[in-house]
Amino acid sequence: MPIRIPRGWEISEAEATPEHLVFGRRKAMGLGAGLLAAPGLAAAQGAPALPPAMRNTRYAPGRDISAEREATTFNNYYEFGSHKSISREAQRLPQRPWTVKVEGMVETPREFGIDDLLRNMPIEERVYRLRCVEAWSMVVPWTGFPLSALLAVVKPLASARFVVFETAAVPGVMPGLRQSWYPWPYIEGCTIAEAGNELSFMVVGAYGKPLPPQNGGPIRFHQPWKYGFKAGKSIVRITLTDRRPVSFWERIQPQEYGFWANVNPEVSHPRWSQASERVIGTNERIPTRLFNGYGEFVADLYTGLQNERLWA
Repeated sequence: MPIRIPRGWEISEAEATPEHLVFGRRKAMGLGAGLLAAPGLAAAQGAPALPPAMRNTRYAPGRDISAEREATTFNNYYEFGSHKSISREAQRLPQRPWTVKVEGMVETPREFGIDDLLRNMPIEERVYRLRCVEAWSMVVPWTGFPLSALLAVVKPLASARFVVFETAAVPGVMPGLRQSWYPWPYIEGCTIAEAGNELSFMVVGAYGKPLPPQNGGPIRFHQPWKYGFKAGKSIVRITLTDRRPVSFWERIQPQEYGFWANVNPEVSHPRWSQASERVIGTNERIPTRLFNGYGEFVADLYTGLQNERLWA
């Protein structure tokens, strides 16, 4: 049936989650010899300052920005542990050198150095809401560039239907990799249409600083209308394909985590309600919005997909 979406994306800056609360979760696989050779190097020391970035006011969050300290110390990043206090451990992940391969069904496969991306992509700041499937949320000022700008460089083939994100997995640096029952590396994906949506954002910074490793530095992905587990951290490879990928959590618990994972307050997780969310930093409980309040931008992506499991 048709979905009617309010203009919920308009939120005030006051709703943005503090910086220390926002960052944290994912994984690491194959960053190359330069990373493996220096496992004790503090990652933050390897990240140069960000280029100037103007804030794009089209994406006002309608809520206060979360405190930086909260966003950067309350983190989901299973490669460093299944708890939220991984920020100190994550500093062992070097941020330079770092490359991202973009390959698969594209005309011109490329391997980009992170600093090349910072110099050549259209860098801007966007204040986005972040809604975790665990029913908490924050608002973060991300610095980055549209995923569509990166894809335009490699020129996807007409046959490409999905985009797959692979995150780093570095044994000896990421203690969570010893949990061999998890299907490392962390894999996520979206459709080519979702990737081309204006909200899809490659994040390289937060709070005007280089993205901390515990938040997925030096580069992560974010689609604010989806639950946070869809956002791959510390990305090393992007592959365009004609086959729908099976993502990390979908492979582990398909009855609880699906491919689409769009936010919907009326569709509960099998073990808890999604009707409301706890704001990190204040512990206020607020109602959750359909598509996390971004329906005006994305609802049309799902026309004709009523038989898909769009909300898990």
